[in-house]
Amino acid sequence: MKKNIFQKEAKKAFLIELKEMETFARSKYFNVEDLCTKMKNCKGKIFLTGVGKSGHIANKLSATLSSTGTPSFFIHPAEALHGDLGMIEKKDAILAISKSGESKEICELIPAIKLKKIPLYSITENEESTIASSSESHILVKVAREACPNNLAPTSSTTVTLALGDAIAVSLLKARGFTSEDFAKSHPGGKLGKKLTLRVKDIMIPISKAAIVKENSSLKELIFEVSSKKQGLALVKKLNKITGVFSDGDLRRQLQKNVDIQKTKVESVMKRKFKTIKDDELILEAANRMKKYKVYSLLVEEKDNIVGILTMHEILEANVL
Repeated sequence: MKKNIFQKEAKKAFLIELKEMETFARSKYFNVEDLCTKMKNCKGKIFLTGVGKSGHIANKLSATLSSTGTPSFFIHPAEALHGDLGMIEKKDAILAISKSGESKEICELIPAIKLKKIPLYSITENEESTIASSSESHILVKVAREACPNNLAPTSSTTVTLALGDAIAVSLLKARGFTSEDFAKSHPGGKLGKKLTLRVKDIMIPISKAAIVKENSSLKELIFEVSSKKQGLALVKKLNKITGVFSDGDLRRQLQKNVDIQKTKVESVMKRKFKTIKDDELILEAANRMKKYKVYSLLVEEKDNIVGILTMHEILEANVL
């Protein structure tokens, strides 16, 4: 076997699929207006179906639609033939994906679909096929060349269909005004879910547990307070109002000046300007703000009152980034 044969062949296949996607995007067949309009106007759910590789594409697209504001389920045509069709109502619709447009299991479903008066849409490579001819809306996806060197295994065709499905899902998302907040509701788990749902107040250090010293405290007292709380930051207050902050970095700079930690008062060396964030902001926004201002901590506000501290340590512990 020649050296780098895998690299060469993989890139060749990749570029073939890329070319087919670009060709389809420029063709007259890339017309989703009718299908998207019908899907948007559907009062129920969109059921996707397909067999073999087309079934895998349909399953993935169903998941994408559901997560972007279009309620959807995948239904295997064989299972539908044996009872699962009963879960589909008149207000729902079916989108069938079939390369040939003659998938036996889907074709056998058509009479029952018509009997129940369920709208049928399809994506095939043959607009004269049984499935296409029976559909209220059809998109023709036909490629000049599969990436398979034998031009047999569905490769370019499935890639184009998958990309088309994603494009349809995004179009519907935009039409519905689906927001990141809506997206978060259906993605509460994992790192993605945390990015979209976790807020500053969920992981901040509440002020009751923060290191706090008075303005007239000595640096020595501050050192003891910061060490006991192990936060690397102290809030400074006067009466009951937070007036400044003093970090361990500030402390190192003062020690380099050989200051007397017993005589030096915090008020003479503290920072009176500090960065804040609202307690209901997303953690992702807090991280972006820290990056923007090149700081590792923010004071948390609620109705103009300081209610806690958020440091990069808490963000990393939450596994958001």
